[in-house]
This record gives sequence, structure tokens and C-alpha cells, in this order.
Amino acid sequence: MLAAVVAAAVALPVAAAARPAAVPAPVPAAPFDVGAATPTALAQRYAANRDGIRAAARMAAAHGDRRRAESLRAMAAPGRQFVSFDGRDGGRSAEVFGDLAHAGRIAVLVPGSDTGLDSYGRFRAGAEALHGELGGGEEGAVVAWLGYATPSTVSPESLTADRAEAAAPRLRDFVRSLTAARPGARISLLCHSYGSVVCGRAAAELRVADIVLYASPGVGAGSAAGLDTSATVWAGRGAADWVGKVPHVRIPLLVTMLGFGTDPVSPDFGACSFAAGPGGHSDYLTPGSVPLRGMARIVRGEAACAGADAAAAHPGIRCQAAPYAARPALRGCGHA
Repeated sequence: MLAAVVAAAVALPVAAAARPAAVPAPVPAAPFDVGAATPTALAQRYAANRDGIRAAARMAAAHGDRRRAESLRAMAAPGRQFVSFDGRDGGRSAEVFGDLAHAGRIAVLVPGSDTGLDSYGRFRAGAEALHGELGGGEEGAVVAWLGYATPSTVSPESLTADRAEAAAPRLRDFVRSLTAARPGARISLLCHSYGSVVCGRAAAELRVADIVLYASPGVGAGSAAGLDTSATVWAGRGAADWVGKVPHVRIPLLVTMLGFGTDPVSPDFGACSFAAGPGGHSDYLTPGSVPLRGMARIVRGEAACAGADAAAAHPGIRCQAAPYAARPALRGCGHA
């Protein structure tokens, strides 16, 4: 662990020196939330954000950042649906896949390290794959929430919860706006890698049906119950995912804490488990994959808890997912 910290401390300045300076962008036309979720209001919001993305692309080109300009031009293509966009300070966005105005089940993807406007294609591909697995129709929608500055995998920031602490209030605010816009919808958070740390920090104040932790290094809590959430907490990890070799510790280090504690897929954590297949750290949303099918079942409310520890503690509870409003206040998977 100490070797990793030293390596990251050396690599960060080098990587930062290689990156271009902050790319300018215009002030967004709308707040970073969902707004009204009627078909007309959403269409207007999508159009306004498309205009904002195009303006940001022009500014990036004028700044000399061709990579950012090309990425933004792709994001502004006809048919893309951004409910929120802010190109300043590295950029934030929230793209919708599906019919948000009518969807009864909504998945919010929270990305991990190394996800940004310049590398947005991979994040978008995963959201598209999940939407397709949900059926691709009106019933299910996916929101790709890039609402925070993700850390670099090889950096000190990826070993502490500091970025997550800053991101958690933004995630809470966005999910609240989504809940207000679609009060009857079943909302699930799907949190990848460092994104699971963000979800862990935000969990206690989120009214969602599920919190799915995948490729997670830990969430800073010792158990699913420690998240203090009424959502069903799920965890899964692919057999070839390198994050399984990360030490699950929490070590005080000056003014912060190093590491994220208990492994979410361990029996001690007490989450519902789902099959994550043989894949690696970036394979969970690959079309046709085992974890993609499993997470789609969770979003649809069709998955039953496979946590043997939870079943032993509460034999009568199978954690069959149901609409949020109809479910009791659970702590993880049937945990009091």
C-alpha cells in the first residue's frame, strides 16, 4: 500500500504536466438537475444543452484542445439527450438513454476513475448497453451521471475518499431532482469502482430502491447496514478484476484516511450478491455479459438476494426487489 502511495505521488505530477490546461466553456443555460420531466420540457432541455455543448466545442477548438472539441462535437450529435451539461472546470454531464418522461425503472450510472469528457465514449457505451439489456423501450431509462471530477487511477486521490466527499452532495441533489421529476419511478444507483465510494458517501440521504456496488474497492463503511440506507445494497466483482487485490484497510494519514475498508463482496459486509462473471475491471457493462444481465434484472426489480449470510440471519426474507414506496426500510439485504 505504501509503495502504491509513493508511486501515485510521483506519477500524479507527471500526468498533470502532460494534460492541457483547463479548457474554457460557457456558463450552462440550466441548473445541473433534471428539471420537469414532461416530454415537452425534456425536449426543450435536451435542445438547450445540445446548444451549450456545441458552444463549449467551439471554445475548446479556439483554445487549441482538439481532443476536447471532437469529444464535445460527438456529444452534440442530433438525437443525444443531455438533461444537464456544464463544460467548465473539467466538465460535468448527465445523459439520458430512453424515454425519461415515461420510464417506470431508471438506472443512474455513477462512474469511477479516469472518466471525463475526453474519455466519455466508454462510459456512454456502457449506458447504451444497459439500456439495451433493459429492453430499449419506454419502460426503462438509463442516466449516465458524470457529475464530479473523477480521480486518476494512478493518483493519491484514488486512495482516499476526498473526491467522493465533494461529489456526494452533487449526487444527492441530482437524485432528489430525478425523484421529484419522476416520483413513481423505481430508481437504482449502479456505482462502478471509485463511483461506489461516492455512492457510499451519499447513500444515507438517497431515496432509491437499489445501490449496486461493482468493481468496488470499498465504500468506507464496515457493512451494508453502515450505509444507513433503506435501499437494497448489492455487490459483485468479476473474477479477473484487479480491484480484488486491493488491500481492504482504512489507515489514518495526516488529515485524511487511506483506503476504503471492508470488501463489499465479503460475507462480513452483508450485501446481496450478484453474479459478475469472469471479466475484468472494465467489463461489467459489456453487451451480453453476465454482470450486465444481472444488473439489468436488479434495475427491473426481478432479482432475488443471493447473500447466504442475509438468508441465514433472516430466513424469511429473500430481498425480492419491489417498487421503493412499497418496500420496508431495510438495511442492506434484510438487515435490521
